[in-house]
Amino acid sequence: MSSLNRVILIGRVACDVEQKATANGVSYARFRLAVDRRARKGSESTADFIPIVAWDRLAEICGQYLTKGKLVAIEGRLQTRTYEAADGSKRSAFEVVADDMRMLSTRDGGARASNDGYSGGYNAPAPQDIYADGGDDTLDADNIPF
Repeated sequence: MSSLNRVILIGRVACDVEQKATANGVSYARFRLAVDRRARKGSESTADFIPIVAWDRLAEICGQYLTKGKLVAIEGRLQTRTYEAADGSKRSAFEVVADDMRMLSTRDGGARASNDGYSGGYNAPAPQDIYADGGDDTLDADNIPF
């Protein structure tokens, strides 16, 4: 059986995006995503601050469009890495490496209203446009579409 490492998070950008480039000129961006954690009944809700890293063109887009407070969906994979701290001790860190990012906020920071739940370019027709061809808008046993 093969394994699967996929993460989907929806939350608010906790700080402005830090965008840099490696010595080879590859762009990367780092930021933290504040994701609400469900509270038990009667207790206060809390948030987890998940470190996110994006590479290449996605890093450039994140650096250009994401600011503190924006509501976004991140899809990617969980990754661990080890490093040596300033005191010489070995440490490990976990982060989500983003493969896809969807902005769910409008430019003013409010949540985007969407009929289909997808932030891509599809616009569902308005209810009054459904019968623009003059069709009958009543349902009975003879005109049910299934």
